[in-house]
Amino acid sequence: MKMLILLLQIIALVFIAFNVTKVDIENPFKEESLVALITILGSFCVILLMQILKLSKRIESQQKNKK
Repeated sequence: MKMLILLLQIIALVFIAFNVTKVDIENPFKEESLVALITILGSFCVILLMQILKLSKRIESQQKNKK
């Protein structure tokens, strides 16, 4: 599970890096730039969700160890 989470985060970072190059600074909300911005936002969401999942798994394992 840890490897899957790490892999998804790395893929999301690659998407962010790729789409940053696609954003037109002068017209960020036109055509291809808008798609790139949406993809960047989605990738940040994936990273955030994976961090939440890691934290919840850590809390779950601590709860199991207490019993």
